This record gives sequence, C-alpha cells and structure tokens, in this order.
Amino acid sequence: RLEQRPVAAPRSHEVLLKINSVGICGSDIHFWKDGGGVRFVIDKPWTLGHEFSGTVVKVGSGVQHLKEGDRVAIEPGVPRENDEFVRTGRYNLSPTSFTSGIPPNNGGMCQYYVHDASYCYKIPDSLSFEEE
Repeated sequence: RLEQRPVAAPRSHEVLLKINSVGICGSDIHFWKDGGGVRFVIDKPWTLGHEFSGTVVKVGSGVQHLKEGDRVAIEPGVPRENDEFVRTGRYNLSPTSFTSGIPPNNGGMCQYYVHDASYCYKIPDSLSFEEE
C-alpha cells in the first residue's frame, strides 16, 4: 500500500536525501512475498529497500563532507556503537548495526530518507543513479 509520511529532519550527523533510485534484491522480494519469514516478523507498515541512491537536500549541522545537491549512494548498515568491529574497520559485522530496509528499520523505497552522513558516498556526475 502507499501512504503519506512526514519528512523527517536530519540530526546533526545526518543528511536528508531525495531518493532517485532503489535496487530490488532477493531479500526485498522475499519480504514482499513472504512477509518476513522466520527471522523477521513484519507486523506494522514498513518500507522496503536497502540499496539506494539519492540527492542530498538538507545537511545536519555537524556534517562537513557533504552539501546540498551532492549525489550519493548509501551504505545500508550503520553501527550504533563504536565497538571492536567498528574500531577495526569491520563495522558491517557489528551486532549494534542498524540496516536500512531490514525489519524493523524502514528502507529507501520512499521519496525522502534520513541517513547517517558518514555512510553516504558521493557518486560522480558521469555515473547515473541507475548505474551506481
């Protein structure tokens, strides 16, 4: 179903993105067809999509490396704590990670999405959003 949701404001370390492209992978199809399966229970409205790109439309006060208009691809897994995995460069293994589009966390199949700026990566103008 489609529904209107308010557009969130970014906190100091975040950016607000206008979503331009979202990839659909096997896990998205599984969630859509099977409703989450054994590991995840989807019991409230939830948004798919963890592979997406967009344009920065608003920048949090503490963000230095991005500006409005930048085109970015996101890393969907964002650790919540600076644990051993993060300190050794293996943040994707952190048990504290928030992953966009993996229940219960909403994903990028929406018009606007707030994401941690440290996990947004500029893409060159020569690359289309669909190619990223």
